[in-house]
Amino acid sequence: MTTKTQLMTADELLAMPDDGYRYELIRGELIKMAPAGHVHGREGNRVNVRLSMHVYENGLGETYLAETGFVLTRSPDTVLAPDASFVRRERVEEVGDVPGYFPGPPDLAVEVISPNDRLTEVAAKVADWLDHGTLMVIVVNPRNHTAQVHTPDGVTSLTEGDTLDGGDVLPGWSMPVADIFGK
Repeated sequence: MTTKTQLMTADELLAMPDDGYRYELIRGELIKMAPAGHVHGREGNRVNVRLSMHVYENGLGETYLAETGFVLTRSPDTVLAPDASFVRRERVEEVGDVPGYFPGPPDLAVEVISPNDRLTEVAAKVADWLDHGTLMVIVVNPRNHTAQVHTPDGVTSLTEGDTLDGGDVLPGWSMPVADIFGK
């Protein structure tokens, strides 16, 4: 006898009461996520502050915090929430102030690896972002003070001596990797 998992929609996820946890939907399956630890939150915030300053000073679009869900697919629904993200102004204006989650992927997503994250799960999430239109995914690894920049063209691994570069996705933005870790 097989049991069928009840799939959830993005609207049902949005209507759930706040219980102090973050949730994502992966092809309709609810994934419970523990609140971020202080290192995770601090390093994600360091990237988001630098992203936000550049984006707002240059009128490039909007940045979003970890609580923001992005709907990547419907039927079954996938809703992911990166630790920080950026959406170009043209796309923000096109979508407007719709209620609920942002319909579509961010142009740039930042994922900070948590101590209990499995690298296979992080890789799957990066693939989901890129497969659904995200142009750049930055993966920050607090364990070894590195970052990986994933684009549809490939992956670049960076160490503390290197600098993140927004490239064509976020023109003019850069951040030394060491700054993420307070070095």
